[in-house]
Formats: sequence, C-alpha cells, structure tokens
Amino acid sequence: MGLRSTNGGSAAVPHLLAATAGGVPDQADALRRARAFAEPLLAGEELRSGENTLAHADATAAILQGIGGSEAMQAACYLVYASLHLNKPLEVLTKAFGSNFAELAVETTKLMHFQQQARGGDSAVRVDDPATQTETVRKMLLGFSRDVRVVLLRLASRLQTLRWYAASKRPVSPSMAYEALHVFAPLANRLGIWQIKWELEDLSFRFLEPDTYRTIAKLLDEKRAEREVYMEQLRARLESGLRAYSISATVSGRPKHIYSIVKKMRGKSLNFDQLFDIRALRVVVPNVKDCYTTLSWVHENFTPVESEFDDYIAKPKPNGYQSLHTVVRDDQGRAIEIQIRTQAMHDHAENGVAAHWAYKEAGTKGYAGVSASGEYDAKIAVLRQLLAWGKDLSENPSHRGLFDDRIYVLTPDAAVIELPQGATPVDFAYSVHTNLGHRCRGARVDGAMVPLNTALQSGQTVEITTVKEGRPSRDWLNPDLGYLVSNRAKAKVRAWFNAQAMHETITRGRDAVEKLLQREGKTAIKLEDLATQLGFKSADALFEVVGKDEYSLRNIEVVLRPAEPAEPEEDIQAMVRKPRANNAAHKGGVLVVGVDSLMTQLAKCCKPAPPDDIRGFVTRGKGVSVHRSDCSNFREMAARNEERVIDVTWGIPKAEKLAAVYPVDVSVEATDRQGLLRDISDVFAKEKTNVIGVQTQSVKGMAWMTFTVEVSDSGRLNKVLGIVASVPGVRSARRR
Repeated sequence: MGLRSTNGGSAAVPHLLAATAGGVPDQADALRRARAFAEPLLAGEELRSGENTLAHADATAAILQGIGGSEAMQAACYLVYASLHLNKPLEVLTKAFGSNFAELAVETTKLMHFQQQARGGDSAVRVDDPATQTETVRKMLLGFSRDVRVVLLRLASRLQTLRWYAASKRPVSPSMAYEALHVFAPLANRLGIWQIKWELEDLSFRFLEPDTYRTIAKLLDEKRAEREVYMEQLRARLESGLRAYSISATVSGRPKHIYSIVKKMRGKSLNFDQLFDIRALRVVVPNVKDCYTTLSWVHENFTPVESEFDDYIAKPKPNGYQSLHTVVRDDQGRAIEIQIRTQAMHDHAENGVAAHWAYKEAGTKGYAGVSASGEYDAKIAVLRQLLAWGKDLSENPSHRGLFDDRIYVLTPDAAVIELPQGATPVDFAYSVHTNLGHRCRGARVDGAMVPLNTALQSGQTVEITTVKEGRPSRDWLNPDLGYLVSNRAKAKVRAWFNAQAMHETITRGRDAVEKLLQREGKTAIKLEDLATQLGFKSADALFEVVGKDEYSLRNIEVVLRPAEPAEPEEDIQAMVRKPRANNAAHKGGVLVVGVDSLMTQLAKCCKPAPPDDIRGFVTRGKGVSVHRSDCSNFREMAARNEERVIDVTWGIPKAEKLAAVYPVDVSVEATDRQGLLRDISDVFAKEKTNVIGVQTQSVKGMAWMTFTVEVSDSGRLNKVLGIVASVPGVRSARRR
C-alpha cells in the first residue's frame, strides 16, 4: 500500500545512528529497535486505504510471526515504511541495523512502489483486463524472487490490508481483490502457506462476489450446531479407537473455507449437500507408520469412497505438501473427509516453506544473507519455479526451469522489463523502444554508471543515456564483446544496417535512372509512372533492382522510345498501288507472294519469327500485317474480311539471315525470391539472346514476368526456354 501523507520524525534517526557509530550495529532485540525507529516517523500517518501505517506494520509482523518468519522479516515491516522518509534509506538503515535488514527493507519498498505504479492508484489495472494484471504482478514478483522474504512480506501485507477492509466494512477496489485472488493466493498455495492462502481467497471472494459468499455462509450456519455435535462424537470415537493401537493422535475438525466450497461446487457441478468436505477431520500422529495404521483403522470402521483417496505422503505435492486424504461414509451414508499426517507434515501444511527456515541475522553466509538448514537450501531451488505459478511447472517436467533463464529489470518509471539471462543495458534499451536502442550511448544501473556490456540482474533499475541523433555500433553485433544477448535486439540492429544498405542501393539506382532520363531528354516523366509502366509496384522497387545491377537500363530505354504514329486508313487498292522499293520486303525479312513491292510489317500481337508458319492480312494504311497462323487476332480478322488474307512466306536471303532478328515475347511464371530476375537474365545473356524489354508482377509470393527478346530463329528459342525452366523457382517458361 502507498502512503497518503508523510510526517516528520527524522530526529530519531541521528540518535539511533549515534548509538551504532563506530562499529557493526547490535542485532539483539532488532524487532523492538526497528519499531522504536519507525514509530516517530510514522506517527499519525495513514496508508492510501485509510489504515494507520504503524498499526498495519504491527499486524503484518504478527502474521509473519505466525508462519515462522524471522525477526528480520518482522522488523522489515516497520523499516519498509520508515525508509520512505529517508533520503538515503539503504545507507541509513545499514548503519542502524546492518545490511541484511536494510536490503530486505529497501527491496520490499521497491516492490511495493512498483505494484502501486502498475495498479495506478488501484484503478489502472481493472478486473476487465485480468490477463494483463496477472502477468504484470507475476513479473514483478519474479523480479524480486532472489530474496523470497520480500515476496512473503508482500503476501502478509496484502492479507492485512484485506483484513482491515473487512473489519472497517469499507469497499475494496475490484482490482486489488482480483489481484489477491488470482495472484497472491495462488502464490501462497505454491509456497505451501495454507493459512495465508485460505484467508486471502475467502476475503477477496467476499469482496468480489458478496451475494454468493453470503449464500454459502448461510448454508454453513444453518445446521452448524447439529454438525458440531456429530463431529465431536466422531472425533472422540476416532481418538479412542486409535489408542487401542497405542497411537497418540490429535483429532480436530478442519476449518471450512467458503471459496474452496464454491470452487468445488462449480468445478464438479455439485449441490451443497453433495460436498464431501463439509464434514471433515484432521488426524495428527507421531510418525509416518502411524499414518498408515490410522488409515487402516478408518477404512475398517467406515466405508471408504475409493475414488476419493490420495496418498500425498508417497507422492508429495509439488510444493512439498504431504498427507493422506480419504473420504468415508458412516452407517447413515454421510460422507466424511479425513486427513492424516505427522506433526512435521502439519507444520509444513500450515506454514509452508516458512516452517523450515532457520534465519540467523547479521554476518552469516547463505542465500540473500540468510542461513538455513540443508533442507531449506534444497527447497530454494524449487522456489524459483514455484513463483511462475501461471503453469503447473512441477507437474509438467518440460516446463521446469521455464523462467530460470529470464531476468526482470525496471525502468525509472517502474515498468517491468523481461529480458534473457545475461542481458545488457543495450538489450534493455531495445526492449523498451527501438529508437532508444539506436540512440543508446550510456547506462545507469541503480544510479551508478556502468559499461554498456554489463550483465544485468533481476530487480535492478536501469536508466539509458542517449544522444539526439544516433545509430547503433557494429561492435554491438560482435559476440565476443558481449553487448547484445537478446535475439530481438540483435535483429533490430541488423535491420538498421540492412535498411542503411538498402537506402544506399536505392540511391544508387535512382541516380542511374535519373541520368538516363536526362540523356533521353525525358526528365518530365514521373518516376512512379515510369516504374508502374515497367511493372514495378513503386519507384523505389525499380531503383532497388537497378542499384543491384539486376535490371538493365536498356529495358527503360525501350519504354522511353516514342510509339510509331498511327496512319489514317486508306483504300486498300490505293495502298497496294503505292510504289515501294523492291528490297522493302527483304528488309523486313518477308516475301509476299505475287505482290513483290507491297509494304509489310510483323504483327505485334503474336510476334512471328522464322520458321513460324505465317499468313498475311492487308491493312488500311500499313501494308500487309504478317501473323503466325495460330494467332487468335488473325483468325478473327480473317473471319470478318476473308478477301484481305494473302499468302506470305519467309524470303530472307542467305547473306542477311544472320543479321535479321525478330522480337518475341516470353512468359515466365515462378516462385518469387531474391535474385530471381538476375538469374533468368543471366540465362538469356549466356545463350546470346538479347532482352529488349521486361515486365514483372509479384503477388503473394508468385512472380509473373514477360521478357521481349530478339531471335533470328524461333526454333532455337525453345532450347533457351528449356534452360530458363530449370532455374530454381521457375514453374514454367513459354512463348506467348
């Protein structure tokens, strides 16, 4: 919880520091001293909820004491709020209480502040966005999981806050109640702290669904007296029966938790009367052998429900919980749930891993300044996984250690940033924003300047120093220098350099195209229009292939040449009488049978070339248009004007055969890829086939290209097309 106001009281600090000056602070009676230190600072102060700050700290310390928390944890309840009044809390508290107390208090203060920032005054993270809320708080807790005591302090504080709201009957922010139910209670469950788990669940459920809560509470109260008499008789029967086996057992009723009842009713679609654990007993015996002896006696004297038996002693739960669970029926058929465990198992079930912690403050070695037994040290490795409670890591071996390779650092505005283990300030900068990464020139970690290749740790606050206009360094991509660990950051740096190379390529291509337009006197042509005419999506796409030398400028020259002006139609007889030189037909490479002086031209629709079978069609004003016999346009014209069709044949003299070439269109369909146009052009070049025009179009990974090539013999073209078809990615290559 955040503070509503701050008061004076710093006069107590110099007095306490004077008492510890010149040596290591005395750790004796640390809890009393911490409260005395905080009391004048917190006098009359209230939290945002309205609860008195000192009273909140007293109650939180009591909760921690109840689950076996150390004096350092209890003392931190006071020092957390006292540190908010100190200019240099870590330095002051270290001098007064030692580094172990000071670090625990300061780390907890950070986490408290970050949660408040994320919640935006308990309203920014709303119930209508539970996934965001759960993930944000999970990340923050993971970021501070290097000292699990910090997490426990927040659990106890949240429980006390909900208790206070319930006692004062004030309304609770839905986001806080939701967070307690879906984040903190599952975390307490993972840590095995049942006392806190059940109470967090019941209190938060009471605030979120008050009507349902009251309904179940009323059902529990209706036959409470009758049920208690029955359970007392059952308890006495169980204790006396076990004494006959020389087992000293403690039998008690198990408390009923409303939220667990509702979950079971909803999860199994049961009515209230169908629940097994409305009548429940807990049996605590001296050792494991007695557990199984007790189970045997229970099954002999009652009728067991076979589907409702669990042996958590042989196979403990992931958080270490052990017990025997069985459901039996009495003579009247009433279901009774019985849990059987040893005292050690019971202590763990109530207090979780906290029951195993043996804290020795000041100057000791161990995890986060804490010493513990071998059993505790073994459990610490598991706690890192338990904090990732979003998935059942322990039940799914493939998820174990899922977050061991992640760290969680913080921005100056308390945003949580998830990074890979070993990440640097440069990784952090790119994770926050690409532009911040490009302009990164320095970094502060927890206020101190560090090299940019420094490995970050969870919980640290990172601030980036930037320049106004910046660019990444190529050194950042050198793995030996250790500037980047994150694949995402590496990709962003590579993308920047690739974009620079692309910009240079486009600039080079633009210069070449603009110089060509100047030579041709076509500077008035719009570059975008020219690119579209050539079959490119944009001018930059044209400049790119020109800059890479994948597209010949000659293709552009062909487009820039003016089209021949259309001649007005003339009477066919006048056109035929038009005098032409005898060699006119030879220049075109066509001999018109019977009309030697007739002007001829090759049709652009089918582009015939020797040795194609050809036919002639007399046009108005343009002489004889020569088509391939299978040309669809020719067939249509011949059907309409049969009298204009004449026989034509190739009549090229041998001396001119090598010099005569004909334009032919070739269609290529291929899977689009980098360098495809270059590879196809290389085939034409190697086969000495001149390309005078190219049009390309690419849609959803497929490319369609039309090449206009010059050939002297269409038969040889088939061989060239066969080679083009063998280019990787080409699906078909054919003459149009």
